[in-house]
Amino acid sequence: MAIKITMPRLSDTMTEGTVATWLKKVGDTVKEGDILAEIETDKATMEFESFNAGTLLHIGIPEGETAPVDSLLAIIGKEGEDISALLAGGTSTEEAPKAEEVKATSEPQTTNDKQQTAELPKGVVVVTMPRLSDTMTEGTVAIWLKKVGDTVKEGDILAEIETDKATMEFESFNAGTLLSIGIQEGGTAPVDSVLAIIGPAGTDVSGIAENYKKGGEAPKAEAPAPTSAPAETTNNQPQTTNNSERIFASPLAKQIAKEKGINLANVKGTGDNGRITKSDVENFTPAAAAAAPVAQPVASTSAAAPVVKPFVPAGEKYTEEIKNSQMRKTIAKRLAESKFTAPHYYLTIEVSMDEAMNARAIINTVPDTKVSFNDMVVKACAMALKKHPQVNSQWTADAMLINHHVNIGVAVAVEDGLVVPVLNFTDQMTLSQIGASVKDLAGKAKNKKITPAEMEGSTFTVSNLGMFGIQSFTSIINQPNSAILSVGAIEQKPVVKNGQIVVGNTMTVTLACDHRTVDGATGAQFLQTLRTYLENPVTMLA
Repeated sequence: MAIKITMPRLSDTMTEGTVATWLKKVGDTVKEGDILAEIETDKATMEFESFNAGTLLHIGIPEGETAPVDSLLAIIGKEGEDISALLAGGTSTEEAPKAEEVKATSEPQTTNDKQQTAELPKGVVVVTMPRLSDTMTEGTVAIWLKKVGDTVKEGDILAEIETDKATMEFESFNAGTLLSIGIQEGGTAPVDSVLAIIGPAGTDVSGIAENYKKGGEAPKAEAPAPTSAPAETTNNQPQTTNNSERIFASPLAKQIAKEKGINLANVKGTGDNGRITKSDVENFTPAAAAAAPVAQPVASTSAAAPVVKPFVPAGEKYTEEIKNSQMRKTIAKRLAESKFTAPHYYLTIEVSMDEAMNARAIINTVPDTKVSFNDMVVKACAMALKKHPQVNSQWTADAMLINHHVNIGVAVAVEDGLVVPVLNFTDQMTLSQIGASVKDLAGKAKNKKITPAEMEGSTFTVSNLGMFGIQSFTSIINQPNSAILSVGAIEQKPVVKNGQIVVGNTMTVTLACDHRTVDGATGAQFLQTLRTYLENPVTMLA
């Protein structure tokens, strides 16, 4: 049976989407998990994958065109199947839209039944598990910051939710009382499952929660009140790790402030911990700002709890089971896919770092400037990629995509695994800008405050284990990138210069390449250019 695929809602504020690129054409075979198209939302351009298998029979929205959410995007079915009834507006395949958006949903298009069994009292809002990243299909509630009976204000943080990419704060765009919690701490549930119910104090919502549970996931039941209750958010901007100017503000407040040209530093927040909400920005006047006291940033004094190791008596066997986090599951899945689908090969060179060490020492004498060797490697990679754009590419079934913008991902180890924050337009950044950005993003990653948007769009990746004393290693390509650079430690060793054996400082780097896009000679030329920049740092200023 043919399946209708509709324009998905890829962010909480998305009302329409633009098809940037179709990666499949009519007649192509589509497998579950294949990327159908790149869709431009109001926040980012995201890959849209298929949760259905078959043949692409029809494309409803051509490249470059914009259409509202739930518009007919495509039809997938058996080759040669008659789809005239669907094109004429038939509804024989009602399950298709939700099958595309939430893979786990088996009966998504029973909206009439759901609405009949889930009538919402006045002022009551059902908050569902949000889709906080384009690849998220389920989420885990790490911690609830509100409990049943607590008063919730617009902009308050309800909970921390662990996605496949990061643990993110989830804020409320609704005011009222937290009447019910649908997913307990540590619990995992698919996107659109009931997360919480907010409404007037004392409202009986037991029937609502029960009806939602009986019906499984009920994303459509929230539809009666979307305009007054946009309960999800995909941005995680409320807390920054910049201790000198820490501004607590909701994403919506930041957007309104940007549109009105208001400096958030002058706005007094009325939310939790002085958090700036939408109403604070809308009611802001410059006169009030002049009289308002400036809140001093509060340094965090909390310390991480010590890890308690289980006592194991000598001679006894003991196995500890640690539940896989969403991040760990995603790391395992993506690295396995990369290793088994991309034909990796490796190129290794040794780079003299004597001049780089001298240059760094001089640069760091400038006040308020701190540049690391990793920053120099990232800058050198960015400039080398501009000269060798084929390394800055990605493979698709139909074409090789050459990226003429350079967005370098920097691998950062965190408690739960590995994340890759992205420096957009790295080639246009100075060494000090790269250093500040890497430090900021790494801090966010380690404090679980980094957003999916800050980890998307890389075209090349750098992984550095030199600080751990690792001489050399090979990395698995961070797809859809075509290459990743593994950076080892700087070592002092005997080297030959001008026919004499002298003490020198060298560093080993290894480039892992996808042979489908980067040939051996292309990778070797890239490394030669990289060596030139690192061994003569002044050339990076040209």
